[in-house]
Amino acid sequence: MIGKYRFGTPFATDAIVRECALSKGALPRFRVEEKEGNVLFSYTLDKKDCVFGLGEQVRGINKRGWLYVSYNEDDPEIYESRTSLYGSHNFILVSGKETFGVFFDTAGKVTFDVGYTDSDELVVTARDVDVYLIEEESALEIVHTFRGLIGRSYIPPKWAFGFGQSKWGYKNETDIREVYEGFEKNNMPLDMIYMDIDYMQDYKDFSVNKERFPDLPALSAELKEKGVYLVPIIDAAIKEEKGYTVYEECLKGGYYCTDAQGKPYTVAVWPGESLLPDVLDPASRHWFGSQYKTLLDMGIEGFWNDMNEPAIFYSPGRLAQAIDYVASVKGQNLDTHAYNKVMGAVTSLHNSPEDYAGLHHKIGGKRVSHEKVHNLYGYNMTRGASEYFAEYAPDRRYLLFSRSSYIGAHRYGGIWTGDNGSWWSHLKLNVAQMPGMDMCGFLFTGADLGGHGWDTTEDLMLRWLAFGIFTPLMRNHATYWVRPQECYVFKNKDAFRNILGMRYSLLPYLYSEFVRAALNNRMLFKPLCFEYTQDERARTVEDQLLVGDSLMIAPVVEQNAEGRYVYLPERMKLIRMKAGDRYSESVLEKGEYYIPVALDEVVFFLREGKVLPLAKPAKNVKSLDEDHLSWIKFISEETTYDVCRDDGFTLSALEKSFMRYTLKP
Repeated sequence: MIGKYRFGTPFATDAIVRECALSKGALPRFRVEEKEGNVLFSYTLDKKDCVFGLGEQVRGINKRGWLYVSYNEDDPEIYESRTSLYGSHNFILVSGKETFGVFFDTAGKVTFDVGYTDSDELVVTARDVDVYLIEEESALEIVHTFRGLIGRSYIPPKWAFGFGQSKWGYKNETDIREVYEGFEKNNMPLDMIYMDIDYMQDYKDFSVNKERFPDLPALSAELKEKGVYLVPIIDAAIKEEKGYTVYEECLKGGYYCTDAQGKPYTVAVWPGESLLPDVLDPASRHWFGSQYKTLLDMGIEGFWNDMNEPAIFYSPGRLAQAIDYVASVKGQNLDTHAYNKVMGAVTSLHNSPEDYAGLHHKIGGKRVSHEKVHNLYGYNMTRGASEYFAEYAPDRRYLLFSRSSYIGAHRYGGIWTGDNGSWWSHLKLNVAQMPGMDMCGFLFTGADLGGHGWDTTEDLMLRWLAFGIFTPLMRNHATYWVRPQECYVFKNKDAFRNILGMRYSLLPYLYSEFVRAALNNRMLFKPLCFEYTQDERARTVEDQLLVGDSLMIAPVVEQNAEGRYVYLPERMKLIRMKAGDRYSESVLEKGEYYIPVALDEVVFFLREGKVLPLAKPAKNVKSLDEDHLSWIKFISEETTYDVCRDDGFTLSALEKSFMRYTLKP
């Protein structure tokens, strides 16, 4: 059952695809009050209540005990103390004495005080919001109903489920070839090489530096023939430069964000002074999406959208003020307060609330301040690209994922979790984030494996890959200044080769479960307590997940650990894989176990009554042999399993693409 309640005059976010009439009467369960222009929604939590959801956020699966703010934020310093990350996903599920879900649909900032101020109080603060209250018999059914409300999740091409290598610092064609050859020579699988901002001419969107990449179409075709796809980055800002066609079109068509008077609003990002396309305006959004044609015509079939919170390094006016202030104190003996003021004048330039307040959009024929619709920007950038892809090749699936997002963007592309660190705590965070993102419709997700910032280590990389082989988006990505972390640079190459190979062995299962979850509005990654609803111990498990219908995983997330304790909520079969087609198995009863896990192996668990299809390890998805599957079984009677055997590229083939296998004990 869904109830819809309106407070104020919210902007249409287009997060919802299933229309709901406004409900009569007051919002049930919550105490509602207005305070200083905001609406506060309060609910008293029972001592054992858990609160799930919020998509991409900090801390654990159970969100109780912290303050979370939905305000898309470009900040790579992701510590436990953060309250906002790159996406805003305003769906929560309260599970315990009462079980219900709530979606706060608003374009602006929302604060979720989940037992932070008062450990027994959930207080949500918003303004101009539609509130959807969802009541079903179980948490899984609540998620299913909510996912039906917001529409089907994006399904990328099958090759996008392979392994991808990325780094800010692959500057030219030679670097790209070296990466390909590094994997090829070491017999390590690879499906994608990502291109960061260095492929562009002067960091200009939809441009290619001809000196560094003299023939990008030929390079793309050559690698694609070998089963490897090039995936370039696209940023939000458009460089202000006369003669730059994209800028000239943007200016002439009025496709840019403005100031309060309707004049072009200049911000600075990678290329310097730039315009932001007004992707909240349908005409501007379509124009921006059509710019992808330049790269599509070169044979590119995948993109990652970045810097689309949107990130603002500075605005020219505020930069001038900061420079004037710093100059004014030249030669002075600065005490700590004066010094901090100087530093603040510079550091406050980045993503300034003042700059966001000055930025305006055209919405419904009116000029609207960006601060009121901030969380919708990255969503609509991704939407613009996806909608154009549907025009360019109506039945073709393209890879598309974004850094910034809002619920609704899940229909158009995936997301990655942003600029994480090479820290064990961020591996653990990656595990905890997966169910929340699934709940909000974002199935094609993953983190920068090994960490984006700071130096990774061989053991962290191996442990992260051992988890990453289960995540739909599997990408090793790092910034330019850290030590190399391509899999072939490490000493224990056999371990990396084997773990990467396991991804391809598991792909018939992972891909089938992903497509099934997307088509049926189900979760791919689930907390244990969503299935084992009466198991009090399962409610406390934060670092084990159910993956699809058959598997439970328990990744090792501690440095120097030679194994870990695992809770089995039922009888399960332990599978220990040393390589994609070599494994051992043993049956364990329900209970708590210490499981040794070496750095070169992956351990997971097969649920009773379930089966797991396996392929031979492959060098890429193109060469994957699914005609000769083997099976791991934990069954006592005949059962069936449907493997998705679509062509991997078209949308129309998905619904009728499953091949049924009948398995005997």
